[in-house]
Amino acid sequence: MVVSNENNYRVVRQLRSFCFKIPYSHIYLTNKSSYQLRYSSTLTHVTSSGEAKMLDISHKQNTSRYASAYAEVHVGKEIIKLIRENQLKKGDVLSVAKLAGIIAAKKTADLIPLCHNLTLTFTNVNLKIDSVAECVKIVSEIRCYGQTGVEMEALTAVTIAALTVYDMCKAIRHDICIKNVKLIKKTGGKTDFDDEKA
Repeated sequence: MVVSNENNYRVVRQLRSFCFKIPYSHIYLTNKSSYQLRYSSTLTHVTSSGEAKMLDISHKQNTSRYASAYAEVHVGKEIIKLIRENQLKKGDVLSVAKLAGIIAAKKTADLIPLCHNLTLTFTNVNLKIDSVAECVKIVSEIRCYGQTGVEMEALTAVTIAALTVYDMCKAIRHDICIKNVKLIKKTGGKTDFDDEKA
């Protein structure tokens, strides 16, 4: 909800007193004349006082969970040629980045503070050279049977794989650009998502 007028903050205070209790930590300035209200009911990792918390998922049913994510690493024509011919000094970029992505997926709870530890039943990261776009395209697929989704694992996998590509190629140039990191698909939870249908 956005409140925007000359007396916007007064309106917010009235809403809090007459309608419902909104912590001031959930009210933030979106521009010079607009305040955005954030509701704790929609932010599952935030308490009513605005503090971070880990979500209790003990009441959730175990279901088959799936997620896929995507990223691009734009490296330029010269590096694409070196990757294709496996001529970079650090070695086989695609193989090393693939392993890095798989390891990262399994370590997601160690990297993202409020993620739950999950037993992954399947993890895969595919990297493909796109010579026309002069980039490496990365897709991850993650599966588990559990009480929460694996979208963070999928996103972590492609992100770390992309950073590994950068690390292995940075000796050639530093203007490498990681783009379009996004969730492609998730299923098995309360809400499914498909980027092609979004």
